[in-house]
Formats: sequence, C-alpha cells, structure tokens
Amino acid sequence: MSSGLVSPYKGVFFDLDGTLADTAPDLVAAANQLLITRNLAPKQYELLRPHASAGARGLIGCAFGMSPEHPDFIALRDEFYLNYENALLVNSVLFEGVDHLLDQLDSARLPWGIVTNKSERFANPLTELMGLRQRAISTVSGDTTPYSKPHPEPILHAARIANIDPAKSLYVGDDMRDIVAGKAAGMQTIAAAYGYCGCEEPPESWGADYLVSHPLELLEIIFPSRA
Repeated sequence: MSSGLVSPYKGVFFDLDGTLADTAPDLVAAANQLLITRNLAPKQYELLRPHASAGARGLIGCAFGMSPEHPDFIALRDEFYLNYENALLVNSVLFEGVDHLLDQLDSARLPWGIVTNKSERFANPLTELMGLRQRAISTVSGDTTPYSKPHPEPILHAARIANIDPAKSLYVGDDMRDIVAGKAAGMQTIAAAYGYCGCEEPPESWGADYLVSHPLELLEIIFPSRA
C-alpha cells in the first residue's frame, strides 16, 4: 500500500558506512586488534572513527602512520580484513532514523539502493545481516565494477540495475568522494554531515546540492511536499 508521499525523484542511492550504517565500532575494533596483537596500546575510538569510511587504508594509516606504499602495509591490511570478517556485526547499527527513512521509501514505493566502496566480501554479508540487502533494489560494492568511487561507474551501475534514470535520482554519502561520484553520475547529491566525513575539507565545501545533519532530514528533500 502506498503512503501517499510523492517524490520528484525516481530513486535514491546511499553510501553504506557512515551514511546508512554506523559501522565504525567494528572497523575501529579490527584496527585496534592489530595494535593489541603487537603489544601496542589501542588508539582512542574518537581518533580512529573519522577514518572508518576509508576502510583499511584510512584506519591503518591513522593507527600506524603507514601509507599503502609501505612494505608492511599489505600484511597489515590482510590481517585487518580477517579481524573485521570475524567480527563483522558486533556493535555496528543503522544510524538513528534510518529504519524509519527506509520504511517511508518502501511505503512510497520509491526504489533505493546501496553503492559502497566496501568490497563484496564484507558488504554482501553485512547488508544481509542488517536486513538491507533484501530490501535494496541494487547493492553495488567497491569491486562489483572495475572502478570504485569517486569514479561514477558504481553509481551508474546501480542505476542501470534498478532501471532508473540517474538524472532523476539522489545520491547520499558522508565523504567528498561520494559527492564527486554522484555529481559525475548526473545525480543530485546530499552530504550526510552526521557521518564520518573523514577528509580534511568540511561537508559544507564538498559542493553537494543538499546537506543534512540527521537521516530524517532526508525525508524533507526526498518528499518536499511533506515539508
């Protein structure tokens, strides 16, 4: 049954980490486990959290001061992946309001999808366990196509799967690369300022069409007639 809500858009696509789901607790734990295993003190959660959207690269970079070019990076990355895979959904949750937001989209029969740079190895089981994958019209990971964001192809691929015109769609993300990718795909973009926002530039400077500080603010953009 339709909710009666009407949207000028044909679809909404979301980033995953830091936008739909607060996965930082488990990502940070996987990084801190690397330190603990080496008899090093774990880093404060608040220090590592902003790097969660950048995955292993960002978290290892912050925890060890190590770039991907470092000869030890690959071994640390692979160990990080194992740590994370073994504790994928311990403290990760949907952000407050996301359940209601998605319920409203479903009630309005407005398709929505997920486009993440997380690899399928983690994104598929995580979205399945969180009850997202079963509801999303498309779920595209960082290795689903030959490209990852900020390249627009993953977003365009998600739109093709959904048979939705990108020019009539929204893309929501908490990192500048999300806005770059969404704009390059021809979508209207929304910066999720409540997310990790790990880059140095503040969300206000990313050039997004809209900026929100809570997931429920998205409803006013998606369904402007209700505002």
